[in-house]
Amino acid sequence: MSLDVVDLRDFYSTSLGIVAGRLIATKIRARWNDLSGQRVAGIGFAAPYLTLFRDEAERVVSFNPSTQGVLEWPENGPLAAALVEETELPLADGCLDRVLAIHLLEEADSALDTLREIWRVLAPGGTVMLVAPNRRGVWARSDATPFGNGRPFSRPQLTRLLRDALFSPVNWTEALYLPPMFHGWALRSAPAYERFAARFASPFAGVHIVEASKQVFRPITVRAKRAVAPKFTPVLLPSPAGRIGHAAGG
Repeated sequence: MSLDVVDLRDFYSTSLGIVAGRLIATKIRARWNDLSGQRVAGIGFAAPYLTLFRDEAERVVSFNPSTQGVLEWPENGPLAAALVEETELPLADGCLDRVLAIHLLEEADSALDTLREIWRVLAPGGTVMLVAPNRRGVWARSDATPFGNGRPFSRPQLTRLLRDALFSPVNWTEALYLPPMFHGWALRSAPAYERFAARFASPFAGVHIVEASKQVFRPITVRAKRAVAPKFTPVLLPSPAGRIGHAAGG
């Protein structure tokens, strides 16, 4: 069952959710440090992170899957959020430069079809940033956070999924090394804990953050040679009447 947009909003208003959002946003911003003039879309529950780019990008829109629901965004200014089918985005081909997908793939009916639709709306050279729960992390095992809902992924699984959708991973990082049980005063040390744990506990982070670029040309699959049927040559055989006749032989 998909999480409701209200549940996601409520999580990001808690102390744990605020800290988690900041830690993930720091990793996203470190990679996308300047999107001036870019056309950006968020798919899933991406609105809390899209605020990073509103003052510099040419255009920023937020799309929520129909199973999730949508909230008004942004709070100030023209409405830039809409409810969509994630495999049928209301956009023209190649109209976006960047797509941020978070709280999306783990609950999608078809993660591959969703990524192929993202591929369609990205311009050549465009990139998608995926934030997905890590199968080996503690957050994927906790019902107290949205990252414990749906299907978590390993790094090899995400790599195969991206390549099947004609994306090439260009950057990997992780976030949320702190256990989701942190509360109160312990959360104040979360940034320091993240920096320390990143050196030793990378396989066990809460989420993968991977950036992948759109491949414009489809790879060609080399097919194995087909077996060729043997050729038959005529063989001269005596006919019952004593005349020479032809028959097929090997």
